[in-house]
Amino acid sequence: MKKGAVRRGSLPDSVSTSSATNSAEAGVEIIPGPDRVGFNLTRNPLNFPVVGLGGSAGSLSSLEQFLRAVPAVSGIAYVVVTHQMAGQHAELQQVLQRFTSVPVLEVTDGMRVRPNHVYVIPPGKDMSLLHGTLHLFEPTQPPGRRLPIDHFLQSLAKDARERAVCVILSGMGSDGSIGLKMVMENFGMVMVQDPETADYDGMPRAAIATEFVDFVLPPAAMVPQLLDYVQQPIHRRQRRVAPAQAQPTMPAHALQKIFILIRNQTGHDFSFYKRNTVFRRIERRMNGHQIKEFTHYVRYLQENPAEVDQLFRELLIGVTKFFRDPEAYVLLKRHLLQLLPTKEAGSTIRVWAPGCSTGEEAYSLAMTLLECFDAEPNRNLTFQLFATDINPEGIDVARAGFYPENIVADVSAERLQRFFKKVDGGYQIRKNVRDCMVFALHNISKDAPFTRLDLLCCRNLLIYLSSELQKNLLPIFHYALVPGGLLFLGPSENLTGFQDLFTPLDLKWKISRAIDAPTQVTRLTHFPISLAHSQAPAPHSINSMTPSAVPRRDNTFAALIQRLMLASYAPPAVVITPKGDILYVNGRTGKYLEPAPGLSGLNIFDMAREELHFEISDAVHRAIQQQQTVVSENVKVKTETGIQLLRLTVKYLPEPELLAGLLLVVFEDTVTPRRVRQGKLDAELSRDGQVLSLEKELQYTRHRLQTTIEEMESSVEELKSTNEELQSANEELQSTNEEAMTNKEEMQSLNEELMTLNMQYQHKTEELSQAANDMKNLLDATDIATIFVDNEMVIKRFTPSVGRIISLLPTDVGRPLTHFANNLRYERLVADVDQVLERLVGVETNIQTTGGDWYAVRILPYRTLDNYISGAVITFADVTSLKHLETQLQASRRFAESIVETVREPLLVLDEDLRVLTVSSAFAATFGVQLSTVRGQLLATISNGAWKQPDLFTRLYELLNTEIAFFDDVQLNMALPELGERKVTLYGRRLLSEGNRTGHLLLGVQTVELLPV
Repeated sequence: MKKGAVRRGSLPDSVSTSSATNSAEAGVEIIPGPDRVGFNLTRNPLNFPVVGLGGSAGSLSSLEQFLRAVPAVSGIAYVVVTHQMAGQHAELQQVLQRFTSVPVLEVTDGMRVRPNHVYVIPPGKDMSLLHGTLHLFEPTQPPGRRLPIDHFLQSLAKDARERAVCVILSGMGSDGSIGLKMVMENFGMVMVQDPETADYDGMPRAAIATEFVDFVLPPAAMVPQLLDYVQQPIHRRQRRVAPAQAQPTMPAHALQKIFILIRNQTGHDFSFYKRNTVFRRIERRMNGHQIKEFTHYVRYLQENPAEVDQLFRELLIGVTKFFRDPEAYVLLKRHLLQLLPTKEAGSTIRVWAPGCSTGEEAYSLAMTLLECFDAEPNRNLTFQLFATDINPEGIDVARAGFYPENIVADVSAERLQRFFKKVDGGYQIRKNVRDCMVFALHNISKDAPFTRLDLLCCRNLLIYLSSELQKNLLPIFHYALVPGGLLFLGPSENLTGFQDLFTPLDLKWKISRAIDAPTQVTRLTHFPISLAHSQAPAPHSINSMTPSAVPRRDNTFAALIQRLMLASYAPPAVVITPKGDILYVNGRTGKYLEPAPGLSGLNIFDMAREELHFEISDAVHRAIQQQQTVVSENVKVKTETGIQLLRLTVKYLPEPELLAGLLLVVFEDTVTPRRVRQGKLDAELSRDGQVLSLEKELQYTRHRLQTTIEEMESSVEELKSTNEELQSANEELQSTNEEAMTNKEEMQSLNEELMTLNMQYQHKTEELSQAANDMKNLLDATDIATIFVDNEMVIKRFTPSVGRIISLLPTDVGRPLTHFANNLRYERLVADVDQVLERLVGVETNIQTTGGDWYAVRILPYRTLDNYISGAVITFADVTSLKHLETQLQASRRFAESIVETVREPLLVLDEDLRVLTVSSAFAATFGVQLSTVRGQLLATISNGAWKQPDLFTRLYELLNTEIAFFDDVQLNMALPELGERKVTLYGRRLLSEGNRTGHLLLGVQTVELLPV
């Protein structure tokens, strides 16, 4: 059996969740002194392996095979934890001592664990291990929900760590499947009995199903493998070696090769995981295969691809359970109740749980949210929970939502009833919880995060990652959360270095609130991984700048413009974009600009007066090309008073950042001669001046035309590219259309399959009808009187035989059972039915009728196929003849006992456990004992254990287990309390009944002699 996978979501290797566990792992031993309590900072006192053997009451045969193979000196301590109810006789220690030469002790509170000893849990107790000492507790769970094996294995894993060994033997249920995960998580070893060799295979199969198992073997073969394992160099499992100290036994290049092999086969890179954790996991695998060198293990991985998958799953460290750290969930619920009132009615709460493993933590969050919604019943809140992991097997388990029965130790009865449905072998998450959850494969180190989250729960994942990757992930978590969203980390994780992003709400359980960053740019300052590889925002492009690119109409923008005006200009001016859109107007610009006719916007090229259109266009174009200030002198503009000369200045604004890429256009009137203002200068202009002016305008026009042609050519090329993309898109649409046609054909095929399935359902309905007819005939033909009643005690069905007890007719169906009289001497019939319906526990009793007949009455809950209680079933089995036979047998037994008691020879009658059934008066008189005290005692306890003689017990067991039928003349020397030293001669006979064994023995005393002094 290959080792099982270890997934994320567990405690760290060196940090625990409680102070007690921290003390255990650090090896802190509290030593009381005469006047103070001191702390001895030594290593954990357990410097030897401790094996925890778990099994049910039916595992005695497996324990016998295991212990018979244990050598007298192995350097190992063995702790046996079985299912024993309170009040049972503590005989397991005595029975196990017969199978081994190793001392077997029943645990007492505070007993120290020593190697080469076997320790047995007392009946009706829970047991834990702390600092090498066993502590007993009164169980807090009801008998049907106790998990003593899980309880002990979890403490064993924390106390013994890599020296812990878990052995799961024959048993019913799934006890131990949680504890073995903790053992594996702490680098211990797990062995499970082969289910084919188990008397009860429930516990072994549940353990194997976890995939956290190193070896699956018969009990007798476990011990050689165990001894082989503990003889490996354990110093490799104990050390904490930094990567720089790893050579030569842990060379860095060998580790890199292992990372490459894992990445090539699984696609996942573990180079960002903590080296210490990775080394210990690899060493665990090497110890299991008895490989001593890392280079040899690399070769083993190359030759065995399946081992790569096993190592990958073990590196995931996926130990998890429902409501891990219950106090943390109580505090999370309190903060969620403060968050929910801030959400709008009908809104959806978004939650992300990365590293969800097999889904227990994600479902715990879902149950907590639903309980929080109960406090807001009228707001119609819903939630959507994204649970992700890199392990596809874990995601498959989480999607199924099916968990074993041992979750009752972590989930309260109220939550089990509300959120789970009991099915065969375990519990199934209800559909209303599952429908709100999405499970998906996701690599948190390279895939894009889920966003707009109200809650992000990432517990006990960061502790396995390097500090570099942790620093990259925390800003991602902040980016994924909405302002005020909650971040829920593990107790050993922190937000060091990111206090500006999160506000701590609870320091112990690491619940924090996301702080709203000033701007989006600030929130992405530390954004890592894939986003970090993207280019920084390009400088503001002049040609692509639009009025909406920055918020230019707010007060900040206006203040910047005004300060710029006061610093440089007093004349009228406007701020425009490269396309001419006016963003800001300063002063009176009516002489130079006027609204354009039609539905036009504020564009300077449309609003400029006719005389200024060419000049403004030319100056703006040059300023953009040269990215500097352009000044045009003596620009003419017609006004109401005549022609006005002005200085037109276009200033390119490279800074500040909010104004970068914009243009400042300034209109500055200059001194205009009178003749120019009156228009007389134009008449005096020479022909050459007019030609020069026209050539200038023509040159500008040609330049603009050339620029326009180049832009058109560029646009044509872009259109060609766009056309090619459209053609490609068209081909993809055609392919999609073909796929749609294929889907149509598949739908038609599916429709035919549905028709076939419908026919099968009809056939199944006919079979059910036939089964109902068969059931009716079976009930009518049976001689057992049976009554079916509902939860209100109304009769639903009965068999004809009931008429002998209660006078019922077919027309009485639908009437309450309390309306009918019966001839039973059974006044509690109705009360017992009510008790069964309330407690769901059956009732059995024997009742006599008024006519003298006897019936065995059995009342059981009526369970539907969906496991709902829909009434009760009452059966009356006629046991009159059995009662008469019982009376005869009792009379015969009393007669036989009276014979034995009155015979003159000392005699004992023993059962198969060597317990006294009958004792003669002669025996009591001979050995000075009381008849009333001897009857029912074990032979080994009579006369203060004087009869506990190995030779005698060997012969008695031979009578029970072999073909030997008698023995004679067995002489024993006894120290009798009342008589002193005596020599007793005994004989024994196996008692038969009609030639068959009865399981009883007759032990007689021939002579009793005084031993010579």
